[in-house]
Formats: sequence, C-alpha cells, structure tokens
Amino acid sequence: MPKSSKKIYLAPFQGITRQIFRACYAKHFPFVDKIFTPYFAGMSPKSKLAKKNLAELANIKENNISIIPQILSKDSAEIIYFAEMIEQFGFNELNWNLGCPFPQVANKKRGSGLLPYPEIIDNILNQVFKNINIQFSIKCRLGYYADNEIDKLISIFNNYPIKEIIIHARTGTQLYGGNVNIEKFCEIQPEFKIPLVYNGDIFSESDFIAVDKRCKIDTYMIGRGILSNPFLPAIIKNEDLPSDMNLKIQKFLEELYLAYRKATNDNLSTLGSMKEMWKYLSESFAEPQKIMRKIKKVNSFDEYEDVFANIIKSELIIGKK
Repeated sequence: MPKSSKKIYLAPFQGITRQIFRACYAKHFPFVDKIFTPYFAGMSPKSKLAKKNLAELANIKENNISIIPQILSKDSAEIIYFAEMIEQFGFNELNWNLGCPFPQVANKKRGSGLLPYPEIIDNILNQVFKNINIQFSIKCRLGYYADNEIDKLISIFNNYPIKEIIIHARTGTQLYGGNVNIEKFCEIQPEFKIPLVYNGDIFSESDFIAVDKRCKIDTYMIGRGILSNPFLPAIIKNEDLPSDMNLKIQKFLEELYLAYRKATNDNLSTLGSMKEMWKYLSESFAEPQKIMRKIKKVNSFDEYEDVFANIIKSELIIGKK
C-alpha cells in the first residue's frame, strides 16, 4: 500500500506532552510532522520565565520533528513578548490557544472562552501581526457556547496572514464529551482562505477515514488518539509497523520512565506521570481496565517496575482499527 501524504500533528496535552515526553515519543515514533507544547501562560514582559519553562523551550526540534510553542492569553502585549522570546530561541512559529475548554480558563475570556468576542480577537490579531516576525497559527473550537460562533470569526481570520487554523470540532462547553460536529467543520471549510487542520475524536484508522472522506483535509491534529495508540500516525500514513509492538512500547516506556526519574531526582511524582500516561495507553491493550487496576495500586518504583514487566510480558497490544 502506498505511503500517505497526510500530515499529522501531536496535540498539546497539559501535564503529559512536556519536553521529556516529546523527546521520547519523537525518538521511538517519528511519524508526526509537528508536536505542539502544552500552553504557556503568564508570559507578561514583567515576569521572568521560570527554569522549568526554559527547559520546556530547550529544543526547537525533537528527532527532526518541529516543536511549536503555544500560548494561552487575551493580552496582545503578552503574545508579542512571547513571540519575540521564542524567536530568539530559534522557533519560527507560535500557536495561539483559543481552544482550551475548561471553565477556570474560559470564564476569564481565555482559550475557547474568547470565541464569543470577535472584536477582541480582531484587536489582538491586529496588534500581533504588526509586531511579530515569526509565523502565527491558531488552535480553536467551533465556538464556546454554540458551534455557529465560528461564523463571525471567519472573515476576521481571513484578514490576517495566519499560517493555519486548527479547529477542534466541538464547542467549549462540551469539553470533550458529546459528539464532534464534522458537518459544521465541512460546511465552513470552503469559506476559509487559510489552511485548516482537523482536530477531534480521531482514535483509530477508521475514525480518520470517516472524517477524511467527508472533508478532504490534508492535515490532522491528534491528541488522545496518539496517547492511547502511539502507532496511530504510522498506521494512518501506511508506514511499516514493528513486528513486535510490545517490545517497541516497552522500550519507549522504559526510556520515558527513566527520563522522568532523572529529571525529578527520583521523586515519586514520576509514578504520577506514568500513571497519567497509562490512563490512555492502556486502551491499546486487550484488557485496559485490568491494566489500570494494577497500575493505580503502585506506590513505589519497585512496585511499578514489577507491574510494568508483567504487563509487557502477558498483555498484548491490539490497537484500534
């Protein structure tokens, strides 16, 4: 079967897709085209970047895969400041988060909570494009309260040289529940002069095919689907899969685990990071609930290593078709 020309982006995921994860994932699964960082916030000119934030911006690429910093803000000065900063680090693109659905963010008119206010978005974009030198992309939803809020934003977005717009085909108030509105995404697609990227509920090859048949999109952003099946981009692109998928997962998770331990000086917070990863990855195994019951019980490194060895030895990866 011929290789696919589709592009796949790894979505930002707060608490998981940090630099350590990005480096390990890109090394073992090099089939995504871009990886987006979890959002940065509070990047005002008066604040100093914390050490952990500097570490998150250490590499502009991982295994030759471009890393795209993302900012969550409703302040044009803050966005401009951050764009100038990452430009100095060597990055050539900044992504603006207009998609975060969580109430603690949205209630402050940030993330998807800003979507009902097209005038504010227009003013911010006007200032940003007057003052930045790097490329600028947007990740958003169809709206916050309603999926027709995007209609008032299309003409605004089309007025600016935005690199691309990634649209999660839900409203903010849906969070990650309910159904994605593929019909609405397809309806607005021809109205954009800007390249669109589809995001939302791509968990399997069949999910991808269903959307691709309807919308004919060149680029997809996938988050939870990749966390639950790291092989998914390779499957979509018709790349060769390893003969022993368990061994591939084993090497990836071992390296990730050791990297977390090293970064935290063997702090037990490493177990929390691995448990969060397993919450999604367990879905690629035949008995995810059985695996999670074992993982949740571990309270020490020795316990985790024993459980991990048992899972890799006795549980088979099935993935999703």
